[in-house]
Amino acid sequence: MSETAIIIHDVRSVQNVASIFRTAAAAGIGTIYLVGLTPTPVDRFGRQRKDFAKIALGSEHIVSWEHYKSIVSIFKKLKKEKFYIIGLEQSKNSIDYKKVKAKKKTAIVVGNEVKGLPKKVLDKCDVVAEIPMPGQKESLNVSIALAIALFRVWGI
Repeated sequence: MSETAIIIHDVRSVQNVASIFRTAAAAGIGTIYLVGLTPTPVDRFGRQRKDFAKIALGSEHIVSWEHYKSIVSIFKKLKKEKFYIIGLEQSKNSIDYKKVKAKKKTAIVVGNEVKGLPKKVLDKCDVVAEIPMPGQKESLNVSIALAIALFRVWGI
């Protein structure tokens, strides 16, 4: 699955991002793109973050990652490389995540814990997938939602 990627856009929680790294390593994801405010496994001085490492449990050394200030630049890069981009978000144009199938080169993008993915990001995705919420809560934690979608979409 080296031609698969995750894009994490403006997720603020170190715990959520580190959990995503761990899930990505378990699922065989090739690359994680950290965008905007998303914390990285190293601090601004290039030192390993202990709070990140405690949750990622070494997965930050297994999955390659890159940081981008703007999501526009990573979308341009991936579109040029012919990636199919799936936004994971509740929106008026979303479809049930169980109907989405990964392609040879696929990236899944998740957003901020409170605000989700902005409309300008959703508009650039090839498809927007949503996990139905039949219960009393309207959403899942971003790292949990991504894990569910990854294992369903990729058929792992």
